[in-house]
Amino acid sequence: MSNTINLSINGIAVSVEEGKTILEAAQKLHINIPTLCYHKDLCIAGNCRVCVVEQAGVDRLVASCATPVSEGMEINTNSLKVRNCRKHIIELLLAEHNEECTKCYRNGHCELQSIAADLQITNPDFIDLVPDKNYSIDSYSPSIEKDDSKCIRCQRCVRTCAEIQSVGAIAVAHKGAEMKISTFFNQPLNEVVCTNCGQCIVHCPTGALVEKSYVEQVWDAIADPEKHVVVQTAPAVRVGLGEELGFEAGTRVTSRMVAALRRLGFDSVLDTDFTADLTIMEEGTELLMRLKAALFDDNPDVALPMATSCSPGWVKYIEHKYPQYLPNLSTCKSPQQMFGALAKTYYAKNIDVNPANIVSVSIMPCTAKKYEANRPEMKDSGFKDVDFVLTTRELAVMIKQAGIEFDQLNEENYDSIMGIGSGAGVIFGATGGVMEAALRTAYEIVTGREVPFNNLEIKPVRGLAGVKEAVVLIENVRPEWNFLEGVELKCAITNGLENAHQLMEAIERGDRYYHFIEIMACPGGCLGGGGQPFPVDNEIRQKRMDAIYSEDLSLTLRKSHENPEITQIYEEFLGKPLSHKSHELLHTSYVKRQPY
Repeated sequence: MSNTINLSINGIAVSVEEGKTILEAAQKLHINIPTLCYHKDLCIAGNCRVCVVEQAGVDRLVASCATPVSEGMEINTNSLKVRNCRKHIIELLLAEHNEECTKCYRNGHCELQSIAADLQITNPDFIDLVPDKNYSIDSYSPSIEKDDSKCIRCQRCVRTCAEIQSVGAIAVAHKGAEMKISTFFNQPLNEVVCTNCGQCIVHCPTGALVEKSYVEQVWDAIADPEKHVVVQTAPAVRVGLGEELGFEAGTRVTSRMVAALRRLGFDSVLDTDFTADLTIMEEGTELLMRLKAALFDDNPDVALPMATSCSPGWVKYIEHKYPQYLPNLSTCKSPQQMFGALAKTYYAKNIDVNPANIVSVSIMPCTAKKYEANRPEMKDSGFKDVDFVLTTRELAVMIKQAGIEFDQLNEENYDSIMGIGSGAGVIFGATGGVMEAALRTAYEIVTGREVPFNNLEIKPVRGLAGVKEAVVLIENVRPEWNFLEGVELKCAITNGLENAHQLMEAIERGDRYYHFIEIMACPGGCLGGGGQPFPVDNEIRQKRMDAIYSEDLSLTLRKSHENPEITQIYEEFLGKPLSHKSHELLHTSYVKRQPY
């Protein structure tokens, strides 16, 4: 049991657990101490010094984020010395910072801007050094733009890439006044090991790292009378979009979002949940076929465990870091790309529109989806499957640009033809959701019964834990699946690429054996993606996750194989899961990439 430490902050007594920092103690008293390098997701750095406070008996100011509390400590967070120090630190940062705030993508969402406003820095004491700096902008990546003129060198992006994602695409280069955040040999982000996950963006306090925006291209397409613009929305967007538009974190805004998209001028508003259900049919069947080959045909060459392929950040990570396991990846495209391929084939045929005139737009919680849409493999329809990918944040920008009062919109439903999704499709937005959706369907296909969990809720695969495991006993199977009788299906679920690294290392060493693994590149899964609203921490991720599961529970249709539009597309177009047509349009291959 932890000891309790008693101290006072601004003359107010407070008790906290031993090991807590001054910053955490102040937060308990609802005293705001500004921070820049600090983030709840990351290790303590203490390098920006914006959070300094005065400690009785200590001559120098101390960093509240990095200083543990001690018994009897007396802290002042608002002395003249503290205020002047913070003011000068921010002024020094601003002296080297491109202050074109009204032109910045992060305007209104910038932590440096917010602190400067709170401190009322109107007449800085230091000269502007920006004109003398040789800043560069890296805009070669299809997903991420890096602008050194807006970097404050807090290193949150570096720690994110190393600690949370185990990638190391960016690092600190040089020292002193020349210090900067750079890449391997200062190459563009699209030339290094970057997975495009965008976690650096959501952890950057300024506009130094932002998503590559395609908002204007989408507006141009909508305005073109020759184009039929169809939009799909990912599951996690409906629980994140509201945060950008004045709602509490975790508010479901599905129906208002559909109404807003129609007002923006999209010709058809459809749901990625539809192709999430389709992914389950294809991926679940693929898993069963691999299990048959391994257990019934006794084929030792079957690549198990099978790994999900829905997360493009994870796919690029394994291509760089674990190419020997590429055969283990499901060959299924992600729901986004399946949708894009069908939009220019099945959908185009149904509405009698030339696929050359269809512009396929997706709204995603993920910046890596921008990269995925530009992969050369993603043209199986004869056209680029997905033309433009917008993040949740970019959709909010369009809604604001259009002057739509989001909270006043009536609730509307998705259009038909690829517009119906199940609760299983919705939960794709949370870590463990793909696994749970797959088990709901695969277990029922094999046994004829629902999964043996209360109300279809497979609790062991849920939650924000880094690595989760689940074992499902398969018994009383249908005759054609008798080789699975008594099999304990071993599953693992992980989110965040550092956790994926730990899981893959355990598999590589032979410490763990699984049949099926789900890996999402971002903490919390898609709901914590690099395209979701700022700020983000585990409390916000949990609220979004609760909202996703709440939406699943609210639906009558909760299993992918019971989606009537899924049944229809197989009858009219695809034939059956893993058919020749399915392989042609819905499956893909992967490439080995350099490991640095």
